Amino acid sequence: QLQASGGGLAQPGGSLRLSCVASTFSLDLYTIGWFRQAPGKGREGVSCISASGSITYTADSVLGRFTISGDNAQKTVYLQMNSLKPEDTAVYSCAAVDPRGSCQYLYGIDYWGKGTQVTVSS
Repeated sequence: QLQASGGGLAQPGGSLRLSCVASTFSLDLYTIGWFRQAPGKGREGVSCISASGSITYTADSVLGRFTISGDNAQKTVYLQMNSLKPEDTAVYSCAAVDPRGSCQYLYGIDYWGKGTQVTVSS
């Protein structure tokens, strides 16, 4: 089970921090990724972090603004989102990705967590 939290309403230029807690399995076995789906659009990968703590993927659209990090002891992966833009508005979900899978092309995803809504608006 994965549970995302921390979403909400932010103003353009503001920040939010999302958390993803894995309650039933160890983060040592999976790459954990953040994904988002905006209204009327398909799901896209945002950023992913390997079990060893290496960042394996960051979408160009969030590069330099969003940072993924993990705490294996707490079974939690974070997404720090800074300089938010209206186009970041989406439902953000975390997922456990097989190490042989792809965050960019969304395959090899073994577990999806329930999403959290992020709305960026003035």
